[in-house]
Amino acid sequence: MRRSQESQTEYLDEEQDSSEEENDSQSQREEDRDQIYYSGSVTPEGGRHKIHCLTIIGQVEGHYILPPQNKTTKYEHVIPQLVAIEQDSSIKGLLIILNTVGGDVEAGLAIAELVSGMKTPTVSLVLGGGHSIGVPLAVSAQYSFIAPTATMTVHPVRMNGVLLGVPQTLSYFDKMQERITSFVCQNSRIPSERFKELMMESGELVMDIGTVLDGEMAVKEGLIDSLGGLNEAVEKLYELIEAQPDKEELEDLPPDAGKGPRKAKGEGKKPGPKRTRIQEEPAPEKRSPGRPRKKRVAAALLPHPMPIPLPPQDRVGGGEEPKPKRRPGRPRKEG
Repeated sequence: MRRSQESQTEYLDEEQDSSEEENDSQSQREEDRDQIYYSGSVTPEGGRHKIHCLTIIGQVEGHYILPPQNKTTKYEHVIPQLVAIEQDSSIKGLLIILNTVGGDVEAGLAIAELVSGMKTPTVSLVLGGGHSIGVPLAVSAQYSFIAPTATMTVHPVRMNGVLLGVPQTLSYFDKMQERITSFVCQNSRIPSERFKELMMESGELVMDIGTVLDGEMAVKEGLIDSLGGLNEAVEKLYELIEAQPDKEELEDLPPDAGKGPRKAKGEGKKPGPKRTRIQEEPAPEKRSPGRPRKKRVAAALLPHPMPIPLPPQDRVGGGEEPKPKRRPGRPRKEG
């Protein structure tokens, strides 16, 4: 009876564990679906390392809401995800998949700057197209891939709406274009002069200036690192993850770990013979030095100073007053 009871309890425990695992997996699938639906991203598990997949599709939406029929990527949704990925020690890498027509310049640059400043390994993959502001987003990762059939459009900054026809507007456009050019050239292998030539090409596009680059041309120009697909991008991301120390190990290290070991007191000195202290008799107490005493000298030996005559007006008391001088008159006649 006891054995049957024990086997029955074990069977019930196994059923309970399996039901809990099924509930956990079902809840995990529901969370993944919600994550994909609301943010267009997913954190798959089961590979060699846990990575996060972020998609930038459609048009990058900035400070103004686009019409509801447009496919958009909202930068206020992407920026918190990047911060969470950088702070989450369980996520080892970030895979960015791009298929965008461009969008808001400042919003795209904000996302690109965050990606380029992450310590987490990042890999980007351009599928379909990475046009306009999608170029800085593609090169912001540590390593970039592009599909052979994908294209990238390089063109100058454009703005629609009411503009003021003043020289300051042209200066603003020039400064904004310089920001994009410097960021792209710093995060890729293309020279700035060549990038400007591609932007100002007039015989490529029908109603605009610029250049359309396919996958092979983008790699040849140095804009993208290499051709590849999803498999190559994931394998490269795993390679970058395994080449750097783990996030958790970096968090466990003390703050002065990179400064080198500190030397203990006395370390590095040559050992010498021990000195023994000899007990000496206490020295007599010394009095504090005072003023030196004056030597007494006999008065007869002292030299007598010579009297200094005072002028008549400085004599005081006892002396006769000098006779007043008479006024000289006429001389007296003799006889």
